[in-house]
Amino acid sequence: MIDTYILYLIVLGVAGLGMAWIPSIVLNKPISYTIVYVIFGMLLFLLPINLPSTDPLKQEYHILRLSEFGVIISLMGSGLKINRRFTLKNWAIPLKLVFITMIICIGAAAFLGWWAIGLAPASALLLGAALAPTDPVLAADVQVGPPSKKKEDHVRFSLTAEAGLNDGMAFPFTWLAVMMAIYVGSDESWIGEWIWKDVFFRSIVGIGMGYIFGKALAYLIFYLPEKTKFPKIRDGFVAISSTLIIYGITEVVEGYGFLAVFFAGVTLGNYEREHSYHVALHDFTDQIERLLMVVLLLLLGGSIVNGILDHLTWHGAIFSLIFLFVIRPLGSMLAMVGEKVHWKEKITISFFGIKGIGSFFYLSFGLHHAYFEDAPELWSIIGFTILISIIIHGISASPVMRYLDLQRVGEEGYEPNTQDIEEEPTIDEEQK
Repeated sequence: MIDTYILYLIVLGVAGLGMAWIPSIVLNKPISYTIVYVIFGMLLFLLPINLPSTDPLKQEYHILRLSEFGVIISLMGSGLKINRRFTLKNWAIPLKLVFITMIICIGAAAFLGWWAIGLAPASALLLGAALAPTDPVLAADVQVGPPSKKKEDHVRFSLTAEAGLNDGMAFPFTWLAVMMAIYVGSDESWIGEWIWKDVFFRSIVGIGMGYIFGKALAYLIFYLPEKTKFPKIRDGFVAISSTLIIYGITEVVEGYGFLAVFFAGVTLGNYEREHSYHVALHDFTDQIERLLMVVLLLLLGGSIVNGILDHLTWHGAIFSLIFLFVIRPLGSMLAMVGEKVHWKEKITISFFGIKGIGSFFYLSFGLHHAYFEDAPELWSIIGFTILISIIIHGISASPVMRYLDLQRVGEEGYEPNTQDIEEEPTIDEEQK
């Protein structure tokens, strides 16, 4: 009989090797590699080969740490490949998606969770906070590509930047749900502490630490070797090492590490953008991210056949569909009112609010810090939402993005992907 450990190595090796070909095989086809790996995970965990339990109620801490690691690696990669300089004008759409759309999604989800599903208020709020962020891990098909001097289109840039920003900005609402669960029935005043510490202090520290570390890395990697005899480095693993340091130190000083990692990536990536080393940093990060994706998707498939959907009700299933295809799109369209972006791109941005591993992280984070009586229902609702998102968004992402790319080439009103964003005319100006 094969040793269980050796069996794990074989399974992970086969799945990881497949990641080298499967994304290319399904490229431009109405299916994504995420669907392939979830199905593979489901079939794998149905086999009588003594694989580990994937029941989230029994593996909460492991899910927390594994999803955390996957998200921070993805956030660094997202930051490195964004070409647009950070200004309020350039980043208007993702900022609105974070500060308007995400608030709408959290509020609407919390209300429906309490009113329609019957969740406790704290549980309903945790549900909204976990589902609101657009996932940076599973949204590769609609995100920008490797670093370059070319301008990203509005759709890819907005979804990439939104995923990076809101995976940190969902934390205050997760903490709010935790504090509601802890202090329920208590007369102790805690709102002031939440506003000061969890909304402002942690966010400011996270953004500040990201900017400082990004500048420091750029100084060490680019400036010093050019001006002095400081040794040059060209190893891609520097991005992963830096991610761990930035995230760890920011968490130690009680800032939001997710924000720090993303802003460090953006800051570093925009220093000497034309330098070829940016590609090396991105490529290594992307490879590690894809290997982590293999593990996470296999475990997601395993959890589907091992209990994550056992507590799903019709109310919960309908809620998931309403959240994905009504609340998120309407909230995004409202946020983009007045933006000079083609209506086709607005609809695409609104539709692709992909849910994934980040939602598992926020849910397990909340459950790790407080007791929520509706934990089984929360796992089922969020698991079902992610599954539907993977299927629907996975099937539609490639055809929709290919259609938009063709439209940009052949239809008046779309600009080519070659100019810096601040130098280009708006769509409305071109049409005039």
